[in-house]
Amino acid sequence: MHSARHFLADAYLAFVFWTVLTSLGLCIWYFPLWHMGISGYEVALFADMAPVLLGIPALRRLLRRHRGVSAALSLAGIAAYAAARPERRLLGVAVGTAGAMLALASALYEDRVAGSGRLDRAIQAWEAGLLLSVALRMFFQTNNPVWPTMNAANGGWNKTGVALALLALADVVTRRSDEQSEARAAKRADLPASASAQRRAAWAPAGLGFGALLFALHSLFSDSAIVGRWAWDGYPATGPAPVPWGGLVLTALAAGFSAGHRVELATGMLWWGVASAGACALTLAPGWAGFAGGLVLAAYVASVARSILHAVARSPPGRTFLVGVTWYNVLVLAHVWVVAYEFVPGGPLLRERTWVVMLATMLTLYAGVRAARASLVARPAGARRMAVVPAGPRSDRRRARALGWTAVVLGWGAMALRLPAATRTPEPFHAPERLITAAIWTVHFDLDNDMWLAETRIIDAVRDLQPDVMGFLESDTERIIMGQRDWTQRVSEELGYYVDYGPSPRKHTWGCAMISKFPIVNSTHHLLPSPVGELACAIHATLDVHGRPVDVIISHNGQEENPLDRRLQTTELARIMRESQNPFIFTGYVVTKPHAENYRILYDQGRIHDIDPTDSDRWCQYIGYRGLKRVGYARVSRGTITDTEIQVGKFAVPLPGEDISAWKPSYNRVDEAHYAPEYHFPKVFRGKGVRGHFYHVFKEPRYFD
Repeated sequence: MHSARHFLADAYLAFVFWTVLTSLGLCIWYFPLWHMGISGYEVALFADMAPVLLGIPALRRLLRRHRGVSAALSLAGIAAYAAARPERRLLGVAVGTAGAMLALASALYEDRVAGSGRLDRAIQAWEAGLLLSVALRMFFQTNNPVWPTMNAANGGWNKTGVALALLALADVVTRRSDEQSEARAAKRADLPASASAQRRAAWAPAGLGFGALLFALHSLFSDSAIVGRWAWDGYPATGPAPVPWGGLVLTALAAGFSAGHRVELATGMLWWGVASAGACALTLAPGWAGFAGGLVLAAYVASVARSILHAVARSPPGRTFLVGVTWYNVLVLAHVWVVAYEFVPGGPLLRERTWVVMLATMLTLYAGVRAARASLVARPAGARRMAVVPAGPRSDRRRARALGWTAVVLGWGAMALRLPAATRTPEPFHAPERLITAAIWTVHFDLDNDMWLAETRIIDAVRDLQPDVMGFLESDTERIIMGQRDWTQRVSEELGYYVDYGPSPRKHTWGCAMISKFPIVNSTHHLLPSPVGELACAIHATLDVHGRPVDVIISHNGQEENPLDRRLQTTELARIMRESQNPFIFTGYVVTKPHAENYRILYDQGRIHDIDPTDSDRWCQYIGYRGLKRVGYARVSRGTITDTEIQVGKFAVPLPGEDISAWKPSYNRVDEAHYAPEYHFPKVFRGKGVRGHFYHVFKEPRYFD
């Protein structure tokens, strides 16, 4: 009973480890996001370097005797939610990250010294903590409810998380270790009685392998939706939706962890070659082929985790973790640089080179695996090779597998609960009037002005506005710096929309996503010409709107500093619109003044009409149309969710087969009473509005004849 309690406590503290680690980049990202460049707060990334302190013998002995010290520090990362100011919250997360990494490193070093099977128990708890984290995020639509960016208002369970962590910490603090009895138990289980019976590993390759392992688990498998979104390539849907197929990612991880004791198989070159093929498919192939490659890679990374961690435990702690965590940080920065090259020093060297990051990860992962194999697999004289890695007591192995596969069952349970909402047929607003309401909003990666996740308030605003089609810009959050999450799942499930996540994270854009009440017949993800600056993206979708095909573009052009990029991008958008024969709606981020050169390229060459040519206040977002009857146009304040307003247009759609050449724009403004109530914009945004959202600039919607 005591052993079961201890293991559950260790597994929960491992869950805290993954919670804190995955929230650090998200909290750091808030600051360069608002500074539009390097802010200085990025130095917090190096809080994970704390394990190098284990090179100090006195500190190493202290942490060995008082395991609760580092565990207590890690709790600062989840208690940080109580700080209102973003700077203080980041400080708490940085302290928590340092504590969590120290706890992992000291557990590896301490438990290998004891030689009692505790090392394997610690590794299995760490693996179970990851599986529990992924399963919980499946219930919470890819958010971790204990993140410091969550609170009671946006669905956080922070108090519950902290309370459980305190119980786990109390178990660690009050736990008494009898090393002699554990050594006797280890002997009965045919385990080495001391570290001296174990061969040391080559510490530099072991450290590199640890860094690659941590990066791979964090960047690709810390959430069940990441692999699917890497493989997503638009409609018709040729790849897996996050619900229910994300459950396969969790299953692959659990299978890999369960097979980790098969050291010869896990550390063999053949298995690495298979995994490398999977990594190649995930990086390059769209749809199910890429997803299948991701599943193979998940199983491989999980299967070698145990061997690499054993090798790290048999190496000098200070220098090994210095190499390992430094390499992890290099990979994290490279993983960001491939898309953020416009804003960081030396960025062009890694511009759009995710394949380089993947290659470096696989090569150094293999270096760690080979170091582990040399340390863990022996060939005694006259005998075949045999794995000498301790397997731990059978009770510990059964307990770890039971908890891991319980997490898998819970994850699939979450998928079953969410499947009806994820697959129900959306219903358009105002179908009898044949209306389509289209909106555009730059949501700043779902991280609001005060560093809280914003999708709860985004959902409220969208629900009140009632758009049939809406584009979200700066929406790709499947990166370490954005928390590796897919917030569009919750929006689509709770409000009943089809969703196109937009260009895959491996396409190196900041993202544009679309939700639609109308079936998405086809969608193409465009990477717009960007020879100088950041890579711009667009979704060109054909929707079945009241029985008539209507094309929609959602786009995000480059920055003001890159005029060539913006001109080429606008010209390409105009070409796409000009060549379409369907009624068309453009909603995008153009970065130009009304009636300036790029404005004229967009509207004149694209053969579309401005929704309101008299609106001279615009700079970024624009709406255009063709072959539809413009009914109204409104601008809604952003509140404190982002730095950009919502723009929305309302259109009437021609009947199937009706000649749209006669649908010429009228610039006559009319009173709202000219239209029946079904044509009106929501009244909830009039006056002071609601939750900080109100009609602004021209204070009320504009209607046109």
